[in-house]
Amino acid sequence: MGQSANTYLTLLVLLLSLGCAQRSDTDRKRCGHCDLQLSCNCSYGGFIHVPLVPERALSLDLSFNNITEVWADDLSSHMSLRALSLHGNRLAVIHLSAFDSLWSLEKLDLSDNRLTDINHKWFTKLGALQQLNLLDNPYSCLGSPPAFQSLVRLRRLDFGGPALVELRRGDLSGVTELEELTIHANNLERYESGALAAMWPLGRVTLRLHEPFLTNTALASAVLADVSYPNTPLVLEDLHLVGNESLQPFKETAKRRIRSLTLRNLNMSDEAVVDLLVVIDGVPLTFISIEDLTLTGEGRWERASWTDHRGIDEFFLQNLVVLDVFKFVSLLQHRFLLHYPRKVSVIHSQVFVIPCPTAHLLVNMQYLDLSNNLLTDLTVTEMLCNGDGTQKDLRVLNISGNILKSVSTINRLVAKLSKLTHLDISRNGYSSMPQDCSWPRTLRYLNMSGAKLTTITSCLPTTLEVLDLSNNGLKSFFLFLPVLRELHLSGNKFLSLPQGWQFPNLQTLTIQSNTLNMFGNSDLQSYRRLQSLQVGQNKFVCSCDFVDFLQSAFKGAGDVHITDRTESYICDSPLYLQGEPVGQVSLSIVECHQVLFVSVICGVALCVALLLCILLWRLHAFWYLKMTWAWIKAKRSSKRRRKRDRTGAEALLSFDAFVSYSERDASWVENFLVPELEEPRENAEDSSNPRSPRSLTLCLHKRDFLPGYWIMDNIMSAMERSRRTIFILSQNFVESDWCRYELDFSHFWLFDGNAGGEAAILILLEPLSKDDIPKRFCKLRKLMSSTTYLEWPQEEERSGEFWKNLREALRMEDD
Repeated sequence: MGQSANTYLTLLVLLLSLGCAQRSDTDRKRCGHCDLQLSCNCSYGGFIHVPLVPERALSLDLSFNNITEVWADDLSSHMSLRALSLHGNRLAVIHLSAFDSLWSLEKLDLSDNRLTDINHKWFTKLGALQQLNLLDNPYSCLGSPPAFQSLVRLRRLDFGGPALVELRRGDLSGVTELEELTIHANNLERYESGALAAMWPLGRVTLRLHEPFLTNTALASAVLADVSYPNTPLVLEDLHLVGNESLQPFKETAKRRIRSLTLRNLNMSDEAVVDLLVVIDGVPLTFISIEDLTLTGEGRWERASWTDHRGIDEFFLQNLVVLDVFKFVSLLQHRFLLHYPRKVSVIHSQVFVIPCPTAHLLVNMQYLDLSNNLLTDLTVTEMLCNGDGTQKDLRVLNISGNILKSVSTINRLVAKLSKLTHLDISRNGYSSMPQDCSWPRTLRYLNMSGAKLTTITSCLPTTLEVLDLSNNGLKSFFLFLPVLRELHLSGNKFLSLPQGWQFPNLQTLTIQSNTLNMFGNSDLQSYRRLQSLQVGQNKFVCSCDFVDFLQSAFKGAGDVHITDRTESYICDSPLYLQGEPVGQVSLSIVECHQVLFVSVICGVALCVALLLCILLWRLHAFWYLKMTWAWIKAKRSSKRRRKRDRTGAEALLSFDAFVSYSERDASWVENFLVPELEEPRENAEDSSNPRSPRSLTLCLHKRDFLPGYWIMDNIMSAMERSRRTIFILSQNFVESDWCRYELDFSHFWLFDGNAGGEAAILILLEPLSKDDIPKRFCKLRKLMSSTTYLEWPQEEERSGEFWKNLREALRMEDD
């Protein structure tokens, strides 16, 4: 019956997984949280199915959703995917071909789900996979055939959980070389010797072993024997060591093999500490690390004082909690433990003082890390009581993250450490530094980041090769450091890059998250050896020069390389570019070359204007405009004058004809025309005869124009008060501007309806055909085509006929 039920469930699961290929994309939601690096973070999105993301995505994080199934087509188009995380879902079903298209996948996280079986078909096409996490799923074994057979490039494997009860020989077949192996085997019941032995070399092994596992001595010994290699660091997690029986598995397997041991998340009594010291007595252990340790005893470990631990070179302790710290014995009793380590780290353990006598026990110490504790200037003075030279070999000192406030005190204490090369006093409460300091000549690395410094002084040693002043309040840097190779100034208030001449050997400069507006080639030329530069997360003004320079730097042009992410370079101004990545900004020629653009536009406009002027000049447009304006102005004056002179009827005509002539032809007008028309002839006929000639009144500009009036007004007035207009045509007339004015005014006058169609009389003083007149004199040419003209005869005997015809023309108005 049970077998039938299992078969039914298996078939149901297969049917469900096979049916996934029929599901439409309309059932899936879209995740839009993808950055420019094609990394999609869809965690905590409440998705119940794998969401739709760009096919070109390289990383997909689906952790902490409610996904229960991965269908065959959910990831079928993501052939470029490098990392996939399904951690923390409710995943129970994975289609057999769900990962087949992920040929490039390197990281896969299926931890903390509800997978009851591990199927080898999931991984058959994942030939590039390097990291696989299967922790905390309810499978009891790794399945058969071997699940990881095809993962030839696997370098990190995490598996196991509360339900894992069995590991058999061959379960890890195909996995021959790992850099890191993590196994959660708290409830392991069956283990075939050699199941983990085939993986060699192993870079690092982490085992989570609760007390029930360790009490099975044979089982625990077999597991430890298979993973314990001299060069393989061993990490044991979640231990509760209260007595000798918990350490039995180490006595035989670890005694001659373990070189590096890490104990993580454990409780230890005094008895357990003593037993551990006894177990590792004589073991060639060089590194021991204890993390998240809770001590329930009082430090009475004298019973293990006979043990030999001179091989321990490095001791690392982090997150120590002593339940009854006031009853804890003095460390002076533990001379056998403190004499030998060269590297000591006690981090985040609320250490507030190390008495001078205890510090004297660390005679071989070269590296001391007391970061993230409760040390003050006074207690550091107690610890560094090096008057007798007991700490003469100290090379690295890290007291960052404490409650120090005086740079002078630290300087005074370390001045006698003649071999000190690295000093980290960051994340303390310094607000200033003295003007002059005396540091060890060997000091090469100084970290004063995360303080409250606003200025720097010559207190900084000139021997420094690496200086970190990040996350202070600095606005400028003026100090010559001849051998400095790295300078870190991120998180300050710099408005510009420091002058490069101060650091002739500088190779790396980080100055992110300041208030820089821009920088360029001119700023970097003073850095003779600079290779790496990080200036992102500043308030950049995206000018054309800056954008061009930075985009070229992103492409690797020049000797200086921008090594931080290009997305951290964001425009802060101008406003229309605010928030845009500098690498994606595209500025137009108008914006980038305004002077050149305006110059070109002005030049083109000037050329066009010049050509237009030439064209208008050739067409005499200027002359016509000038004449038209004069005509309009004179017309307005005429209207005002007529309105002023009108007495209820039109003003009487004062002249028979207005004579328009050139000054050069004045002699002919005065000697011939005026006498002939204005002076009655002696042989004139009887005046009673209406056909007899009579004297005429002519308007001449030299004689009849009113002085003090604008000449245009005089011309206009003369034409208005004359019945006819006589034009004395000659080459002189054509060349006279005033004559042309009079001619055109007459033409306007004709078309304005103020005179008859024959108001103009043309007299040619010299032979002058229409073709001889330049085309620009269009009105004159038109009049000569439409109006009969008189020619002054060259023979004297024909003059009588000329005067007769002229008089006839003048009398047409009277008729």
